[in-house]
Amino acid sequence: MITAYLPSTSGMERVQVAQGSPIPTTALWIDLYKPTNEEREKAEKLIGARIPTAQEMSQIETSERLYEEAGALVMTMVMPMAVREPDLRISSLTFVLNARRLATVRYGESASVAMSTKRAQVDTTVPHTGPGAMFLLLDAIIDRAADEVEKASAEFDAMSLTVFEGRISVRKSQDYKDAIRAIGHVGLKVARMHDVCATMSRLLLFLSLHRKTIAMTQEQQAACKSLGRDINSIREHADSLDNKLNFLLDATVGLVTLEQNQIIKIFSVLAVIFLPPTLIASIYGMNFAGMPELHWAYGYPFSIAVMVLSVLLTFLFFRWRKLL
Repeated sequence: MITAYLPSTSGMERVQVAQGSPIPTTALWIDLYKPTNEEREKAEKLIGARIPTAQEMSQIETSERLYEEAGALVMTMVMPMAVREPDLRISSLTFVLNARRLATVRYGESASVAMSTKRAQVDTTVPHTGPGAMFLLLDAIIDRAADEVEKASAEFDAMSLTVFEGRISVRKSQDYKDAIRAIGHVGLKVARMHDVCATMSRLLLFLSLHRKTIAMTQEQQAACKSLGRDINSIREHADSLDNKLNFLLDATVGLVTLEQNQIIKIFSVLAVIFLPPTLIASIYGMNFAGMPELHWAYGYPFSIAVMVLSVLLTFLFFRWRKLL
C-alpha cells in the first residue's frame, strides 16, 4: 500500500495511491506499507534510489542498514514497537531520503508513523522537503521510545511493591514464578529499547555526517543534535532501569531462598525435638527380660510421660535459644 503526502497550504495533503496508479510527482513523503514489488519499483523511479526488501531490512550489519545510493541516504532502524514485536522484518523502518523527498518502508503498524501523519496534515510549520518530513517522524519515534521506557519503569515500580511489601509467598509457588516472569518481561522490554536507541544513535550520526547530501538546514542540524541528546537521556534511563531490575531479581530470589530456608529450619528443629522420645521408645522397645519396667503396672504411662516431657523440654530449649 502506498500513501503519498503532497505539499499544501494547510500542511501536507494525504493521497492514497490506488493499485496501478502512478505516484504523484509532487509527493514529498511516500509511505510504503507492506509494498509489493510493483509498488516498490514505482517509488524507486520517483525517488531515484533502490528501496530495500523486507529481507534486506532485517539485516543487522551497519553497512546494510546505513549507506548512500544515487544521491539518497538509505537508513534502517528498529522502531519502539520492538518491545512487543521482536521480529526485525516487522519492527524495522527504512528511510530513503534525498533533498526533495522521503520514502519510508515498513511492514508493521507503527504508532509513531500514525502520529506523524496526523501532525503532517495540520502542521504548517513542517518544511515541505524530504528532511523536513523525516525530522517530523524522528521526533515522534523518540517520543514513543521515551513512553516505552517510562511504561517499563512504571511496571518496575509495581513489581518492587509486590516483592518488598510481602505480596508474594513461597508457599504459593505461582506467586514468585509470576514475579520472576514479570521482572524478566520488563527486562526484555528494556533490552529491546537498547536496540532501538543504538540503531537510532547510529542513524542520527550517519545523517549528520551526510548533511550536505540531503541539504540539511542549520535548524535541522541543530534538531539532529537535540534528538541525539534525547536518545542519550533515554539510554541512560534504560541503563539505570537495567541495574534496578538486576537488583530486584536478586532480591526476589533472595527472599524466596530465605523463606525456603525457614521452612527447612522448621523441619530440622522438629526432627531434633522428636529425637528424644524416639530414643526412649527405642529403649523400651528392646524387650529384654531383665527390664523391670516391662512388668510394672505404670510402665506404659510412665514411658509416655517421659517422651512428652522430653519433647516439651527440647521445645523450651529451642525457644530459649530463639531458634523457633
